[in-house]
Amino acid sequence: MTSILLITLKGIFRDRVFQGIMVMALLFLFIPTIGSLSMRQVTELSITLSLSLISFILLLLAVFLGGTSLWKDIEKRYTFSVLGLPLSRTSYILGRFMGNALFLCLTALFLGVITLLVILWAKGLYPPSRPVRWDNMMIAVLFDTLKYLLLVSVAFFFSSVSTSFFLPIFGTISVYLVGNASQEVYDYLHSGSQAVKVLPGMVVKAASLLYYLIPNLAAFDYKLQAVYGLDIAGRGMALTVLYWVIYTTIMLALTAVIYERREMK
Repeated sequence: MTSILLITLKGIFRDRVFQGIMVMALLFLFIPTIGSLSMRQVTELSITLSLSLISFILLLLAVFLGGTSLWKDIEKRYTFSVLGLPLSRTSYILGRFMGNALFLCLTALFLGVITLLVILWAKGLYPPSRPVRWDNMMIAVLFDTLKYLLLVSVAFFFSSVSTSFFLPIFGTISVYLVGNASQEVYDYLHSGSQAVKVLPGMVVKAASLLYYLIPNLAAFDYKLQAVYGLDIAGRGMALTVLYWVIYTTIMLALTAVIYERREMK
């Protein structure tokens, strides 16, 4: 499994993915300038833009690396030679996932360091009215990373049942969009408002079922706390980490079971 992990990392670097990230990281240099347009909340806007840019880059990596990793191996016939070795398909899946996950974590660390330097720069140029909560910023980056690792596991699940890259790519994007909005929809449906009462019962039940099936990605969003220096409940973070462990484990287990039974042609 370790060899698969290393091969995955080498393949990612060989495809010059990291070089692309380096180019996109240059956008961080313009954040203090853009933040100065807000006049009064330069540091807050710089934090918002920096965390949003990190989130966008990690989303691209999660979707395209997670959605094409298994498909490319099958398409290039690499899977057949690997599975001919004394290696189970489950180990192969876990090795691939861990390779992508390690690259995602290294990218988040790299971008997180750049963000801290950018915020220090913006803070020096335009002193904020409230102190910057560096711990909140690190927590926001950490949970963003967990969110996209979960999304990679979802992409792997779609890849295990698909023969092309369309379902993994667009399926993962759909899960991302629905997962970010599911909490708001669920809260609205259970708010007891008059508008909800006129909805058909099947619609409410279907939406509630979807809420439990689709990952609740909004739970991983701590950008607001990072921007405004709000306190973060330790219990809430612990529950989110537990949720991440359970959901990611289920996704990988389902992926391994389906991949074990899949016929390679």
